[in-house]
Amino acid sequence: MAQVEKRGGLLRKSSASKKPLKEKVVLMYDEIFMTEDPSKCSPRFWEELFLMKVNLEYLEGKLESLDGEELMKIKDNINCLFQHCIQALGEEHPIRVVNALQTLCALIRGVHQKNKSTSGFDIINMLMGFDKAELCMKNLMESLDSLLCAEGSESLKSLCLKLLLCLVTVTDNISQNTILEYVMINSIFEAILQILSHPPSRREHGYDAVVLLALLVNYRKYESVNPYIVKLSIVDDEATLNLNLFLFRQYKDKEEEHQSGFFSALTNMVGSMFIADAHEKISVQTNEAILLALYEAVHLNRNFITVLAQSHPEIGMVTTPVNPAPTTPVTPLGTTPPSSDVISSVELPLDADVQTSNLLITFLKYSSIVMQDTKDEHRLHSGKLCLIILTCIAEDQYANAFLHDDNMNFRVNLHRMPMRHRKKAADKNLPCRPLVCAVLDLMVEFIVTHMMKEFPMDLYVRCIQVVHKLLCYQKKCRVRLHYTWRELWSALINLLKFLMSNETVLLAKHNIFTLALMIVNLFNMFITYGDTFLPTPSSYDELYYEIIRMHQSFDNLYSMVLRLSTNAGQWKEAASKVTHALVNIRAIINHFNPKIESYAAVNHISQLSEEQVLEVVRANYDTLTLKLQDGLDQYERYSEQHKEAAFFKELVRSISTNVRRNLAFHTLSQEVLLKEFSTIS
Repeated sequence: MAQVEKRGGLLRKSSASKKPLKEKVVLMYDEIFMTEDPSKCSPRFWEELFLMKVNLEYLEGKLESLDGEELMKIKDNINCLFQHCIQALGEEHPIRVVNALQTLCALIRGVHQKNKSTSGFDIINMLMGFDKAELCMKNLMESLDSLLCAEGSESLKSLCLKLLLCLVTVTDNISQNTILEYVMINSIFEAILQILSHPPSRREHGYDAVVLLALLVNYRKYESVNPYIVKLSIVDDEATLNLNLFLFRQYKDKEEEHQSGFFSALTNMVGSMFIADAHEKISVQTNEAILLALYEAVHLNRNFITVLAQSHPEIGMVTTPVNPAPTTPVTPLGTTPPSSDVISSVELPLDADVQTSNLLITFLKYSSIVMQDTKDEHRLHSGKLCLIILTCIAEDQYANAFLHDDNMNFRVNLHRMPMRHRKKAADKNLPCRPLVCAVLDLMVEFIVTHMMKEFPMDLYVRCIQVVHKLLCYQKKCRVRLHYTWRELWSALINLLKFLMSNETVLLAKHNIFTLALMIVNLFNMFITYGDTFLPTPSSYDELYYEIIRMHQSFDNLYSMVLRLSTNAGQWKEAASKVTHALVNIRAIINHFNPKIESYAAVNHISQLSEEQVLEVVRANYDTLTLKLQDGLDQYERYSEQHKEAAFFKELVRSISTNVRRNLAFHTLSQEVLLKEFSTIS
């Protein structure tokens, strides 16, 4: 008997020369693509269609093969198919529902794909007809809402979410997707929250649900009232805690493997997150979609800030999805929900004594890896988003209260980039400290590791702003933080030296004086208000010691900005601001240096020790005169719409494109679904 091969909807006998036989479902599709109503000759046509296994490839390909004029001729049949799909969603038999969902995916994608090359028809009119669009979409959204909230099949819920993601991402710019107006009117926000409120659903569908929510929140967010923004901004503690739990689960710790490690909370969030080589450099495949969701939650809802610090003692409990989705060989950045086993076994060490953690800690750890490499565009976007999230946190009163709480101490093992000139940190001797110390460590680490030819100016500005906002809180609330401030001061001075030594190259691309002014004003903040927030009087003495010890760097900076501020060039105004900001630093240097030299001469000492310099400093504070500088403890609050709209528009476009690519045929495969519904009762 001849072997039967199946290709693209054709059944072909390998030994015969006869015309290939078509699958029945393909013959039925062909009838739909005729101008006649297929149910005229076959009254049970639509009923039978949804019992047939969907051939996504053929249906989508057929739609794409027609030109705009040909498609308009069969518009009534397309409308009819769309409406019958929606009707089938209310059927009792799950196989009909599955086939209807898959057919809708193919219809939406096929028609939108066609619209890219031909603008001769309107998408909404082509799919459902203008006169029936409102009712069609109302019924569709109500059916999807019911399926998502029902206690039935997890596979059906998964397919519903994939259909919604398909609907949302068919255009690169989601704000141009007019069908989403109906998704705004018929909200599924509560259904998404319900998925996140049940641990099994959260494990199985949390990724798709959170990415869907993040995208919907960004639909025309600056142009009209978006109900998803409104609802996300007012949800209560319980709902935000459920979202927090999902995101935290993305960073689950693998302590039970005795590897002590970075939370794999991003296990389900980032495909192949860690790849360690012999030199212990960790490369990261970032997940912009989940970072965007975290940002929207932090930015829009103060309740979410309050649960960032919620401790999760159960971090050692690793849970695996019941039916993990098949992973693809090639994974686009920023979109793929990874399976539970994709993290390599080489991870960051974490002290085994730490039994609790929270989303803030795991986010800081993740950021320390993401921010180490900003050369790739996706990682640059992710690094920027991490810093924007930290900016929102640094501005929040409650978050600051927790960050600075002396009674809440944690060991936070951030990733440190391997560098030739410094020793590897002793991971196991990490001290327990307030979380703000980890934030400052992260900022210092970024400062010292990104002084490079392709200088990430924007990220440096954000980094310095985060430090400044934390200092403003400490000054305002008189928080005396026990931190190794010298590391920050040293990093800032080295950054100034880098700006000066690369002046010509950097000025061709950046206004380096904006950054230089911010750095100088951080020192002014310490000089003017340090006695209110530095932990001890000796810390204040050490600040002066560092300024005096590195006086050559400040002298060189003054010479550079003086030169440029006295010329009539484009940098005159920017450089003169730095000149004026240096007044107190120069006063300290000019006041103490002669006294130190005199002390050395009188005591016949060629090289003074640190303690001897500090002795001179302490003895001569009284005669030092400084100018009071205004506005050092003031800052402009973060504003997305006015400053970041272009960045988020491009980011959402990138996420939308990659999510759409990931919704390939195999991810919509019926294999699992048909096994689950192998019988029709």
